Amino acid sequence: MAETTTDPALAVQMRGVCKSFGTNEVLRGVDFDLKRGEVHALLGGNGAGKSTLMKILQGVHRPDAGHISIDGSPVEINSPADATKAGIGMVFQEFSLIPSLSVAANIFLGREPRRFGLVDDHEINRRARTLLGRMGAHLDPRRTVADLPVGYWQVTEIAKALSSEASILVMDEPTASLPYSEVDTLFELIGRLKQQGISIIYISHRMAEIARVADRLTVLRDGRRVLTDQVAAVSSDRIAETIVGREILYGFHRTAYADSTAATVLSLDGMTTDQLTDISFTVAEGEVVGLAGLIGSGRTELARCLFGIDPRRSGTVRVRGRAIPAHRPQDAIDAGIMLVPEDRKCEGLVGEHSVRTNMLLPSLSHLGRRPFLDDRRGRQVCHGIAQRLNIRASALNEPVLRLSGGNQQKVVFSKWLALAEVGIMPEVLILDEPTAGVDIASKVDIMQLVLDLADSGTAIVLISSELEELLAVTDRVLVMRHGRIETTLDRADIANEESLQLAIQGV
Repeated sequence: MAETTTDPALAVQMRGVCKSFGTNEVLRGVDFDLKRGEVHALLGGNGAGKSTLMKILQGVHRPDAGHISIDGSPVEINSPADATKAGIGMVFQEFSLIPSLSVAANIFLGREPRRFGLVDDHEINRRARTLLGRMGAHLDPRRTVADLPVGYWQVTEIAKALSSEASILVMDEPTASLPYSEVDTLFELIGRLKQQGISIIYISHRMAEIARVADRLTVLRDGRRVLTDQVAAVSSDRIAETIVGREILYGFHRTAYADSTAATVLSLDGMTTDQLTDISFTVAEGEVVGLAGLIGSGRTELARCLFGIDPRRSGTVRVRGRAIPAHRPQDAIDAGIMLVPEDRKCEGLVGEHSVRTNMLLPSLSHLGRRPFLDDRRGRQVCHGIAQRLNIRASALNEPVLRLSGGNQQKVVFSKWLALAEVGIMPEVLILDEPTAGVDIASKVDIMQLVLDLADSGTAIVLISSELEELLAVTDRVLVMRHGRIETTLDRADIANEESLQLAIQGV
């Protein structure tokens, strides 16, 4: 391996990093630097190479070529244990905590100090209290994680990473699981960590966050570094265009709202479950109704009940006046109710199956005559929808788990579009966080698809933690709290994101 020049002023220096999986070249000579005490945002579309680059830094993958230096010294990172020894910690997008354990027990899980062969709870709590104090976090380490607000789960995750003497943190979409009200707490913590010399690689799709928290940014596209600059020197539009590789209209705004005289498609009357109480509202043809609320407010539970996953104790659900049984999702599908779930990997897709199989799953009984399937018709449907949604896959028989997050989400949408191709039109489309974890270009594509479906007469129920998203496309916003609808707001009466956030918080 050839020699490389190292800079002792850099916490991380990666030079000429290459990585391929079979014939798929994922990283093509990528250079990346992280200064001490810096927050460096790593950006790029889904499939750009961000995750692979970070997995190489964490020792999950080994590079085919390239060099890594930590604090000016060349290192070989062949395993996650090597990364930990090098002072690299990881804060994942999805929490890795055990809710039934205490904060301290989670922080030192698997590395508990012992006395006479037994776990020393007093020492665990003392060390955790010291670490949390250094972070400026006012949190009792003896508290059970399950009893804490979500923001403190994130604090515990960060403390867990720092407990291994990490001086470099990789944060992957750290606000994805946080309610809007707790994001400021995280950013304040990041500021304190910077002052202590901790260096942070911050991965996010949210431009507003990057502007607030990051010092520099690097954009990857198609496995290459295409931009590194000071955040203050680059506009959001330029960042978006660099990520996508072409000029795009950043954002999406509805220009035509639902007709106030349109026929009612979906009506709920007194719907009650173990988590929901007396839910009543209607959605008309072409109307987009948003559901807003903090985590635990009941938004996802409402979506699951509408789709027949969770049973309802009382109340009725009607589609165009016809009552829908509360027993199973197939009843909802037969009535034209379609769901794009919050967790696409576990609830929306069969990862090992091909893109085409996933697209056709709800339509199989309508393609041909049992027990025979019309493969030719199925291929035609899939190719047409793939082109319409700009699904990027090397082949439609490729396992869906190999696609980027944005393309996976488009495949979830395509299942219901395929049903329309065989004659079952979506009357109601329920979207639970439809753009979570997708890149800018995919977000624009997905939201434009939502608007197109609304314009064609589909009734839309949109659950989103992205307030910008709700304000851009909805006719009304229903604010949920503790399993109830507390407030109904017409879009014209919502001045800005701040006023919507105040309504969500009940201020």
